Amino acid sequence: MSVVDLPDIRCIHIVGIGGAGMSAIARVLQGRGIAVQGSDRQAGQLVAALRAEGIPVTVGHAAENITGADLVLASSAIPAGNVELAAARARGIPVMRRPEFLAQLTAGYDVVAIAGAHGKTTVTGMITTILLAAGRDPTYIVGGMVEHLGTNAHAGQDKLFIIEADEYQNTFLALTPQIAVVTNIEFDHPDCFPSPRFVRLAFGEFVDQIRPDGALVACNDDRLAHLMGASYHANGGRLLLYGRAAGRGLAWRAVELQSNDRGGVTFTALHEGEAVGTMRLQLPGEHNALNALAALAVTTELGIPVEGACAALETFAGTARRFEVLGSARGVVVVDDYAHHPTQIKAVLRAARQRYAERRIIAVWQPHTFSRIKALWDGFVTAFDGADEVGVLPIYAAREVDDGTVSQRELAAQLTAPTVWAAGSLGEATQRLVARTVPGDLVLLLGAGDEYVIGRDLLAALRAD
Repeated sequence: MSVVDLPDIRCIHIVGIGGAGMSAIARVLQGRGIAVQGSDRQAGQLVAALRAEGIPVTVGHAAENITGADLVLASSAIPAGNVELAAARARGIPVMRRPEFLAQLTAGYDVVAIAGAHGKTTVTGMITTILLAAGRDPTYIVGGMVEHLGTNAHAGQDKLFIIEADEYQNTFLALTPQIAVVTNIEFDHPDCFPSPRFVRLAFGEFVDQIRPDGALVACNDDRLAHLMGASYHANGGRLLLYGRAAGRGLAWRAVELQSNDRGGVTFTALHEGEAVGTMRLQLPGEHNALNALAALAVTTELGIPVEGACAALETFAGTARRFEVLGSARGVVVVDDYAHHPTQIKAVLRAARQRYAERRIIAVWQPHTFSRIKALWDGFVTAFDGADEVGVLPIYAAREVDDGTVSQRELAAQLTAPTVWAAGSLGEATQRLVARTVPGDLVLLLGAGDEYVIGRDLLAALRAD
């Protein structure tokens, strides 16, 4: 691992600064008074936002971009042969990757690290919302824009550092949490985890890194999270279990779940079996009730009264691309969600059915990475049963290369939804939707790529008619 002394660094150049994780690091560094600049292969919303905040960003990669930098920091998605990394090495400028850099960025803080295959962005945003409402000023990094805060990161004055802990490429192993959250454990990222066993081992290592005086908050409803929590507790660790189903040793439980007039879910929170508060979320779905329960467990540990936490979460409007309502036109509602795993897709479809019970649901799915599609094929085939109609977009390659062995057409032929069609491009899908949608429909965009563009274009087309 490279070692740098951040106080001695005057300027950091970030390669891939336009991603959720790296843009957040850039904001924290700027908040600490360190000059930040960066580059990305394309201009997006985050790039525009960073520029507006005074952080220079170049679109495209070139050796001259690193001029003036004392350190070059690269996103996990940036290949080792990137021209800017090569230029830094040739000039003797230290090069670091996000995992090793996070270890130094969080040094000296009481770290609350939120991990899990699903839900970690929302839980991180919820914990941050509660702390800010209570007058605390933590440093935080969230894997998506928190809607009511208008940002995904902040450099605070408290000793707390709230951070979404990503398992991809074992990034979360750079952290030494005071409190760790594990929402669930499930096989994903087959490009870096050859089998489910390696995912379990990585989460086990993450839990092992909790400080001796710390605690683990784990979801009792998830079998693997429960087992990991039990092992941690058996070895002397302090465990706080949360969930819906009654269970031995359950610290936090959500009961009496029901839909509310805000389009979300309401539930009663039990602590050690006693009712301590009623939560009225704006977000739909049982999974969001569990996310809120995890946030309650953490913030109670941090000394925030339950009443205040419940009130704060009533203001929580979600994070970008997590059941984000993009708008409506001619009676058609358009929602975008980051779901790109079978379990996530099923949960989002259940939430959509809860909030929009009377609407026909047209799910438009952009499969994400060829390795994930191949590894989780059987799960994807049955993930869309909750939709009335499904459109399948071309597979978003991200960091991978298409080997020609699988396409959206093979996927569409196998899905078990009532009506399925494949589109050759985002534009073709938009045209299909303009022709097919009628007042009362819900168009639900699903994926971790750029499928949200369809939502923008569809709404514009419907409004123009």
